[in-house]
Amino acid sequence: MENHLKELNTAQKEAAVHVHGPLLIVAGAGAGKTKTITHRIVNLIKQGVAPERILAVTFTNKAAKEMRERIIYEIEKNVKEIISGQNSIPFVSTFHSLGVCIIKENARLLGLTKYFTILDERDATTLIKEIQKELGIDPKQYDPKKIKNIISREKGKFVHLADYSEREKGVYGEIVTQVWNLYEKKKLKENSLDFDDLLLKSTKLLKENEEIRKIYQERWEYIHIDEYQDTNEVQYLMSKMLVENNKNICVVGDADQNIYSWRGANLKNILSFKKDYPEAKVILLEENYRSTKNILEAANVVIKKNKYRPDKNLFTKNVTGEKIGLYEALDENDEADFVATKILEICDTGKNVFERTLGSRNVLGAHFLNGDGQRKFSAENFRGESESIFSGIAILYRANFQSRALEEAMLRYNIPYQVLGVKFFERKEIKDTLAYLRAALNPQSLSDIKRIINFPARDIGKVTLLKIFANDMENLPIKMKIKINNFYKTLEAIKEKISNSKISEVIKFVVKKSGIEAELGSDGEEGIERLENIKELATLALKYDSLEGSQGTEKLLEDASLASDQDSLMITNERKKEMNAVKLMTMHASKGLEFKYVFITGLEDRLFPHEKSSETIDMDSEEERRLFYVAVTRAKEKLFLSFANFRTIFGSRQINAPSEFISDIPADLLEKEGKTDIIKTIYI
Repeated sequence: MENHLKELNTAQKEAAVHVHGPLLIVAGAGAGKTKTITHRIVNLIKQGVAPERILAVTFTNKAAKEMRERIIYEIEKNVKEIISGQNSIPFVSTFHSLGVCIIKENARLLGLTKYFTILDERDATTLIKEIQKELGIDPKQYDPKKIKNIISREKGKFVHLADYSEREKGVYGEIVTQVWNLYEKKKLKENSLDFDDLLLKSTKLLKENEEIRKIYQERWEYIHIDEYQDTNEVQYLMSKMLVENNKNICVVGDADQNIYSWRGANLKNILSFKKDYPEAKVILLEENYRSTKNILEAANVVIKKNKYRPDKNLFTKNVTGEKIGLYEALDENDEADFVATKILEICDTGKNVFERTLGSRNVLGAHFLNGDGQRKFSAENFRGESESIFSGIAILYRANFQSRALEEAMLRYNIPYQVLGVKFFERKEIKDTLAYLRAALNPQSLSDIKRIINFPARDIGKVTLLKIFANDMENLPIKMKIKINNFYKTLEAIKEKISNSKISEVIKFVVKKSGIEAELGSDGEEGIERLENIKELATLALKYDSLEGSQGTEKLLEDASLASDQDSLMITNERKKEMNAVKLMTMHASKGLEFKYVFITGLEDRLFPHEKSSETIDMDSEEERRLFYVAVTRAKEKLFLSFANFRTIFGSRQINAPSEFISDIPADLLEKEGKTDIIKTIYI
């Protein structure tokens, strides 16, 4: 037996040694799918397949980074002698990054340069809002974000503007058509694309240009697609076209973890794989290496109620573990209070004493006393031993608004926390710095020019800006012309720096040359903090310094534009090794992550399962159940469930019934939780 296969179980090994033809790996939660894909790729290389002929695609930069690192490690360990002298590894990327690669290599055919700008969701929505005003369409009456979502959803279905305008003849459809039409024209003029274009245009190119399609079919002989249940129509078509010649496609997924239909993910893609590829081999990975038996049994019982799923049953050789904790709260504040005190109890197990100050808050301090009013914890420094425990705890919720009460509780008890979803790349100072880089490479990007031409302040007004964009600067005052010329000279200097310097050095240059450093440095503590964030960007950029010429800058800009919530967490952990804090996030954002302790909050009817809304939610009851299944299977050792009898939503206090998901779990797996009676908070 090959050494690298010894650590695999029977099903994983069967998948890893499969070589020719289509393969479907149905991988349950925590069943080692990344490990299996990694060893399959290593085995292909051992069988003589050149690494550069292998493609692996997933959905987040975090997942792609993890897979790439594992593959490199296993190659170094097992097949280095086979590829010695070759400077190549398999191409591992997200779907969007793959789209960027194809578009950059064929930019001219799309009327673009390779330095095209990628508009993030916020920038795209802002552009649509501006277009509405230009067309005389009231943004208050017709929400720009809703229009953007409609365009995005249609693109995800591989629907083009002409198809949409032919189909939708109503008033709203006509408005969307007008906005969409001008939106595409402005993006082309600015040499920019949005997220959906990265998939739509690359797939369209493959479909309509046989010569280009053959290039990529020959380049990648073996294709692996992770999280196949999350693919939309465009991703499905892209995958199918890339493998249509040799059918060497390996997809990994789990119908039970399909939770993104509202983003266009189509469950039929994985359910119909055997129909698309009749000769496909199907392998089930059912052994879970993550959770205890009690947690896994609860997950299995819950998900079996769904009808549209291939039958499988996860099992584990892990310990039985503790029962699942269930807390009935009075309201959201009581629920948050329970979560916070339970976290303190988890972190302080085995300690005798505890007392902490509350820092800069208006309360002088907090003493934690036992039920008899006697001091339970002393003034010992609590954090030392507890920090690593904090990072192993996650609090999950169905809707973002739920985080408010939970955050307040974390602050009240001085528990370090991090809200997943607050993206590093969305901070103003970071976006400003990146905009200078993009504008230097792509002066046609009016969105970036508009963002930075007055930061730092240059006293360039809206009228002047319009004249600049209209190439009508002749009648401007001479002083204004000098300011504008100096601005463009700054961009030229940055572009020159990009071509001959490492990206980390380029960022330092941008901050000085643009005047950002002087501007923020004179803006008190807030300005200094924002400057520190830009310094962190330069530190983060070090990993791109090995790329030649402008490639480092291009790759940083690409990754920044495509960063997801989980990628933001990865960035934080790279910068600070690991942030020792409790993680707060939606259940959707938790997919792919795991934690020692997990709190699932807000288990109330109409909140979770969520009350259906045709405007904001497009989920059936089975998807809500899949979402609960995903949340439950994030827990490794201990799971807590909680619900509130009363909850204030949109200013209205509502009476709630417990979620049906709670009653789905067998009673013998549950134990009632109460607020610990050894902790009471007295403010002095």
